[in-house]
Amino acid sequence: MRKFILFIVAVCFFSALQAQTTNTQDSAWIRDNYIKKEIMIPMRDGIKLFTSVYIPKDNSEAHPILMNRTPYSCAPYGENNFRAFWGNHWRYYMRRNYIIVIQDVRGRWMSEGEFVDVRPFNPNKKGTDIDEASDTYDAIDWLVNNIPNNNKKVGIFGISYPGFYSTMAAMSNHPSLVAVSPQAPVTDWFQGDDFHHNGAFFQMDGFSFYSSFGKPRPKPTTVGSPGFEFPTKDNYKFYLEAGSTKKLAELIGDSIAFWQEMYKHPNLDDWWKARNTRNFVNNIPSHTATLVVGGLFDAEDCFGAWNVYKAIEQKAKNNNRLVMGPWYHGQWSSADGTSMGNVRFGSNTSTYYQNQIEIPFFMHYLEGKANIDDLAEANIFFTGENKWRKFAQWPAANVENKAIYLQDNGKLSWSKSAAAKSFSEYISDPAKPVPYTEDVHFYRTREYMTDDQRFANRRTDVLSFQTDALTDDVTLGGSVIADLLTSISTTDADFVVKLIDVFPSDFSYDGKTATAGRAPASTYPMGDYQMLVRGEIMRGRYRNSFENPTAFTPNKIERVKFELPDVAHTFKKGHRIMIQIQSSWFPLVDRNPQKFVNIYEATESDYQKATIRIWHDAKNASSIILPILK
Repeated sequence: MRKFILFIVAVCFFSALQAQTTNTQDSAWIRDNYIKKEIMIPMRDGIKLFTSVYIPKDNSEAHPILMNRTPYSCAPYGENNFRAFWGNHWRYYMRRNYIIVIQDVRGRWMSEGEFVDVRPFNPNKKGTDIDEASDTYDAIDWLVNNIPNNNKKVGIFGISYPGFYSTMAAMSNHPSLVAVSPQAPVTDWFQGDDFHHNGAFFQMDGFSFYSSFGKPRPKPTTVGSPGFEFPTKDNYKFYLEAGSTKKLAELIGDSIAFWQEMYKHPNLDDWWKARNTRNFVNNIPSHTATLVVGGLFDAEDCFGAWNVYKAIEQKAKNNNRLVMGPWYHGQWSSADGTSMGNVRFGSNTSTYYQNQIEIPFFMHYLEGKANIDDLAEANIFFTGENKWRKFAQWPAANVENKAIYLQDNGKLSWSKSAAAKSFSEYISDPAKPVPYTEDVHFYRTREYMTDDQRFANRRTDVLSFQTDALTDDVTLGGSVIADLLTSISTTDADFVVKLIDVFPSDFSYDGKTATAGRAPASTYPMGDYQMLVRGEIMRGRYRNSFENPTAFTPNKIERVKFELPDVAHTFKKGHRIMIQIQSSWFPLVDRNPQKFVNIYEATESDYQKATIRIWHDAKNASSIILPILK
């Protein structure tokens, strides 16, 4: 899980960057032209939050405030120790003399108070009641009234967990907060993002992250908690030998409050709903503009970006825009957005985003100086064709949702099968789960989101269906829906559906190597490459309701229908569309025992094989509904 990396990075990354020789001009300029203040800002209940404020020495005009609230530390600490802004695009804001504010959220690092994960928004706050929106309001109010030479206009942005705090900030209703950019925002830890997808527990991300991040912090500190001491660097081996999701709880210990609470809430209930920011975005005021940003291949918060934008569109009345690029988690803020794993995008999409979208957005609202008439409602990069497209709305108006049907002999067709009785089947064995990538590794990779799926295609417990070579381009823009008719031999199962672009046999990137591939010194064979465009899992017990799971009746045909996060991809002429279906995605997702039990309490003896049938005949026609952009 990349948040685990971000947690470690928060302590040491910025300090390490200071030693680099690159960007020395910006480094010297920022140190010469800024001062740093460390301030304990009081909240309405008396708790004080530790805040680093970087103030330009220029007094010729009033400056806007750009703020980031984070649980990952505003390190380095000490007023003589500067964060290495010169190593990222924040330096451009400092060149414009923005006041930069970074705050440790309540209960984290050097701030006082108690930390609560994804603290619920309280729409009925009174007196000294607090939530993250009120903490933001109080912080902004103090800043605009106490920091000299500010222009009373504030912007907030943040990636990942700071993206959650950005969404919460937008609901603060402070009159000075005019622009907010939630980027890859943590949004809903049950149906998407990080911990669960459609109720299926993403154990590898959760365990590696929370075994350190989740440890209690009795008092303010500048030192982070150590993580779990893994006995092996092979994560497939570790999670398989752990034996069960219940065993992970024993390994992580009983001191991590959120982990214990999560196990108490296996289904979608009021506890989870209170932690879903989409339920409260109607509180965003009209004077606060939002720019929601995400990556098409973000392994952590792809769901959040798409769905926060949609929720704001439906519930709020502010100026709201969307940006989705071909990025891994946070890649849009990096210097290189030219590729993802083995797949290339034809241009530096990250610098395009920074210079053409994000910086003008904040300049417009915080300075009143940039014209953003060309900034569309939805700015979406389409992979395959490698082109930015602009839309007046998202989902786009000119989309036809069209079913493509599974057929005998691994075929995909736009027409239903005429067969009277037809199915494909496999045996799902929890003792030998399907890996999510063929590498042996320790940390979850970010590249798996575009990885070659040929390794899975070779397994007997993965079904593959593909079209003939396309005679014309097929462009998809929107949500993909899996509509499966299935029968299983047991009482529960998971269903992983993968949408794949199969490249032509003679395809190559002009004989060159991807710049951000896993093995950049070698040329990966791109002929017949099976690019994962989108994959998603559905825990079968939730096929009818996330609140009230139900067991399968063995060998009875039942419908499992679920939504995959939006896609923006063109299958080029000569390519093929492939669908893969499997029942494990390991160790990314915990194994389903394939027995209708509380998986958090299941023992090793509960795990059993299941025969999975996917039906594709005239009566029971399994299909994938594709959003075809006209």
